[in-house]
Amino acid sequence: MPKGILESLLSGEGAIVPHVQPMYRLSDNRMMAQEYLARLQSPDGATHPVGPILQDPTLAPKDRLALDLRFLEATFTALSQGGNGSHLHFVNLEPVSLEAPGFWRCLPRWLEALPFPVEFVVMEFTESQGVHDLEALQSYAKRLRDLGLRVAVDDLGAGVASLTQMARLAPDFIKADRSLVEQVHRRPYQAALLNALSHFARHMCIGFIAEGIETLEELEAVMDADVPWGQGYILGRPWPTQPKPLALEPLP
Repeated sequence: MPKGILESLLSGEGAIVPHVQPMYRLSDNRMMAQEYLARLQSPDGATHPVGPILQDPTLAPKDRLALDLRFLEATFTALSQGGNGSHLHFVNLEPVSLEAPGFWRCLPRWLEALPFPVEFVVMEFTESQGVHDLEALQSYAKRLRDLGLRVAVDDLGAGVASLTQMARLAPDFIKADRSLVEQVHRRPYQAALLNALSHFARHMCIGFIAEGIETLEELEAVMDADVPWGQGYILGRPWPTQPKPLALEPLP
């Protein structure tokens, strides 16, 4: 990460370029949703993913929160300017932001500016990245649903805790972690697990998405496992929603 980008972002001056990555229904190759991914732009025009920054254990909690709110502001600004109701929009959310009054103050403004119904937005988060109290996370998920939003649990399969959160949160969507998808065509136990999770999700009326599909062999194995939706480089790489960085409003 080029020096100075983090500092400029925290000061509210850094350049953020939202990208989107498609999710497809594998049975007929129809795009059903897009996931919004924040990218940082350095002075030379190169873009950098935000994940390594937010996952850095040395990043102060207050800075992680401030960055996530900046990324959310950029995402909802892009949605208000170019989003539509022809498919779902998955928005990444650091669970720590759910505990922040600033997030709940900004959210109504963000939702009011949408040019399509709120129920087309899916808030996507992972319990293991922030809030560790499942009861609190369950309460926050209910609060999001009360606003008309849908909820997705990311990284299913990355740990035992994720199975617990899936049962407790009863999300609208669950996403299988890349660790379950990688080399699945060579690992029958992973294929069997994906198949079992897919049938469980269907029985519970939960959308199920395999993410991180990178090769044709993985895609074929995921389809053979009866997974309904897929996401990954083989299906489509992230692309920018805007030709240039967004001008953001100051956060309260």
